[in-house]
Amino acid sequence: MDFNVKKLASDAGVFFSRAMQFTEEKLGQAEKTELDAHFENLLARADSTKNWTEKILRQTEVLLQPNPSARVEEFLYEKLDRKVPSRVTNGELLAQYMTEAANDFGPGTPYGKTLIKVGETQRRLGAAERDFIHSASINFLTPLRNFLEGDWRTISKERRILQNRRLDLDACKARLKKAKAAEAKAAAVPDFQETRPRNYVLSASASALWSDEVEKAEHELRLTQTEFDRQAEVTRLLLEGISSTHVNHLRCLHEFVESQTNYYAQCYQYMLDLQKQLGSSKGEIFSGTFVGNAESTSPPPAAASPPAVAATTLPAVPTIPVVPTIVGVPNTVAESVLNPNEVKPPASGTRKARVLYDYEAADSTELALLADEMITVYSLPGMDPDWLIGERGNQKGKVPVTYLELLS
Repeated sequence: MDFNVKKLASDAGVFFSRAMQFTEEKLGQAEKTELDAHFENLLARADSTKNWTEKILRQTEVLLQPNPSARVEEFLYEKLDRKVPSRVTNGELLAQYMTEAANDFGPGTPYGKTLIKVGETQRRLGAAERDFIHSASINFLTPLRNFLEGDWRTISKERRILQNRRLDLDACKARLKKAKAAEAKAAAVPDFQETRPRNYVLSASASALWSDEVEKAEHELRLTQTEFDRQAEVTRLLLEGISSTHVNHLRCLHEFVESQTNYYAQCYQYMLDLQKQLGSSKGEIFSGTFVGNAESTSPPPAAASPPAVAATTLPAVPTIPVVPTIVGVPNTVAESVLNPNEVKPPASGTRKARVLYDYEAADSTELALLADEMITVYSLPGMDPDWLIGERGNQKGKVPVTYLELLS
């Protein structure tokens, strides 16, 4: 091995000089070169950017992947430069269990049919979550991680070099100051007595030696000052680049919000569709159950009296005839009788209701709703208990109970 003793001794001397200067600064025994206020502001801004970027990055990772074990696994795969294996989302796993349960209970049973519908929606929710996580990782997490592992490491390296250059500069200033003090002391006490010529020669020689030392210290100071100024300029340019980093992170943040908005919009639409499916099939399920029981214990459905509607606080209109529902047969008579546009509200007992969510009418018999608006509601005999008749001005139509807050 090529071992350079001189270089090793020189590096050791530089390290010792820097350590001495740093220690004396901490003890208040040495002067320290202060950076200008603008430079200090750039340093503080860079540190703040680094700290908040780390916190935002970590918390976003927790948001996208709450399981800490899974996060550690993904981190190891990333460090080993290997592809992260595909992982089933919670929604997709729930959909799988619901589908298997439906097949076990019977896909033709009411419970099995509902499990299949809910499971399909959960599968779509899981797929939407997977797409959102993938999009957020590429458009948001990756730029933040690249900043911390790339630009910030470069800035930190140049700042360490600048710190060493400053210590060298302050050490040279201290040596020059000591050399000038020693030179002044040697020049102030020469002995010119002829009886003591030897002391005079020694004093003159010491003064010359200190003069050489001062010149050497001044030369080293000029060199270290030049190196410090050059490194300060390099570091300043890197720190000013933090503004570009903020612009880039701002763009990534907008993309993250857009991805999150699309994800929640998809989830809302999927759940709204599921709610409509369950609302439309709920009446068929319960009426089918009633008809099945009636066939085994009662006369034919045409002669069977309809089930009594559970008593509610909402008054019913007694003048509307009730038509029984037969599963699988369109009940056009009932539909025409229960047409909300052709019925009138009861004389008393209507209630006010506040709309909780926006609702889009599926057909002309339903009333579209806007969140937080107030409407008048009442029920009709033979209606699905999950629906009411709602009125808003001259508009009238069926509205789902789950979208309303009934007021006393």
